[in-house]
Order: sequence, then C-alpha cells, then structure tokens
Amino acid sequence: MKTVIRYSALAFALHFSPSVSAGAGDDCHFHGNQAAQPATVLKCADQRKKKLIARGKLDASWAPIQHESISMVDGQKGKEWKIVYKHATIADTSKTHLYLFFSEPGNFIAANHSGK
Repeated sequence: MKTVIRYSALAFALHFSPSVSAGAGDDCHFHGNQAAQPATVLKCADQRKKKLIARGKLDASWAPIQHESISMVDGQKGKEWKIVYKHATIADTSKTHLYLFFSEPGNFIAANHSGK
C-alpha cells in the first residue's frame, strides 16, 4: 500500500511540476549551433522587450516601438544577433536606443542602452 501511495505522489509531482512542462513564452530557448532565422530572433526580441517592460526594467512607452535593425555581429564568444530599437520621443536622451543581444542560435544574452 505504501508503494502505491509513493508512486502516486511521484506521478502527481511530475505531472504538475513546472520544470517538466514549459509554459507559454518559453519557446525562445534553443540548443545546438545552427543559426536562427532573423524572423525567429525578432519574435524572441519582442518577447524579451515585453518581459523587460513587465518587470519594470524598461519604461512602458517602449511597448509600441518596432525594431530598427537586426544584424549579426562579432561578440565575445562568437557571432551574436544584435537587434536595435529606437525610441525618438523618450525623455531620457541617453536611452533613445535599446540593444538586445542573442546568441547565433537565438538565445537571449543581454539588453542595454549602450550597444556594447
């Protein structure tokens, strides 16, 4: 009887564990070395921008801003995607550009306003 209860508890825990089933928005994590398509990286960049706004790391006025450019650059650990957003009407002129960096396969690396 104890064995049945233990296995039932284990099955229940595995079934409802958040680490077992990925939630919505977790589709921007990639494995391997194959370069992601630009459209995929742009979709992930928009998702990351929304997360930064939701967490209060980025002003809500960035929400409607579309990307200005996407390019492949040489990063510290190889090729990286660099996505640039430009917010021409933001009050803080030191933050008119938002730079998002992703690995070549499409995993998020960093976001900043300096581009470095």
